[in-house]
Amino acid sequence: MLKATTKPMAARLMDVYERFYAVYGPQDWWPGDGPFEVIVGAILTQSAAWTNVEMALGKMKGAGCWSLDSVHKIPEEELAELVRSSGYFNAKARKLKAFAEHVADNYQGDLDVFLAKPLELLREELLSIHGIGEETADDIMVYAANQPSFVIDTYTRRIMDRIGMAPDSPNPQYADYQAIFHNNLPQEPQLYNEFHALWDRHAKEACAKTPVCEGCCLLDICPMGQGLISDTAVERDRSVADQLRC
Repeated sequence: MLKATTKPMAARLMDVYERFYAVYGPQDWWPGDGPFEVIVGAILTQSAAWTNVEMALGKMKGAGCWSLDSVHKIPEEELAELVRSSGYFNAKARKLKAFAEHVADNYQGDLDVFLAKPLELLREELLSIHGIGEETADDIMVYAANQPSFVIDTYTRRIMDRIGMAPDSPNPQYADYQAIFHNNLPQEPQLYNEFHALWDRHAKEACAKTPVCEGCCLLDICPMGQGLISDTAVERDRSVADQLRC
């Protein structure tokens, strides 16, 4: 049975980071060319696979709808057709239009000026825009604005829960998970960028909904994984014993 670790949280986080990096290497996120594409991708990838988002981005490029100004001016129904492959396309068209309108009305369409705002003010303003929730806001903060605001997603929460690093709260919220990183890691955008990408890579490679625990780089610090491995071994031994009795 794995004993509860006594390491400080900062050391535990960096230990996980180093294990991920050793296995997967640099991830070179975000998959986008410049802040505009990052922002559009962050909105379109809500509840969507990235391959479907890429199709939508290709449609937008092909139609010449490839700037905040063009998103602002194109009729909403036309934009919805361009992003259809990303799912919830009518809602996502409204979100893209809302973002473009906000920058046009408040910053004369200058995205760089908007993204240059101080961290707390920028995040608060992002959250005030229709369709921008906490995860999307932090994607934009880290990958478009190069600001240290750690992205928490389903993958991060899943792994943290399984390895015993979840917030000490009966009903932890997004901010509770995020505080673990903000309170224990240097405020470095590149570290936040790489670490978030690595959590997602590990969730897809090993710690999926049904985890592949054998050979996992976190197995020795994961109570859930060790329990599953142990249960599998017991079932295997029982099966062998049943075969021998036959």
